[in-house]
Amino acid sequence: MPQIRPITDLRNTNEISDICHAKKEPIFITKNGYGDLVIMSIETYEAMLEERELDTAIAEAEAEYASDSQLFDARKALSTLKRRHFG
Repeated sequence: MPQIRPITDLRNTNEISDICHAKKEPIFITKNGYGDLVIMSIETYEAMLEERELDTAIAEAEAEYASDSQLFDARKALSTLKRRHFG
């Protein structure tokens, strides 16, 4: 369940920080009853970035496969890379 807190709760920075680290999810901050900010721990933010990069790589691979329908054998591709880069 997402945490939704009023902007006045930002006065207690230690409590907000503790919640961010404990819940490992963003906290939504409202101002005058409307969404205004999102706060999260650095760890949560970095995890979201990593997940986004992985999703982007998968989408690119799926688009490449859809355009030419060519698949490569993973063992053969890895052995070729090893020979090329490690002798």
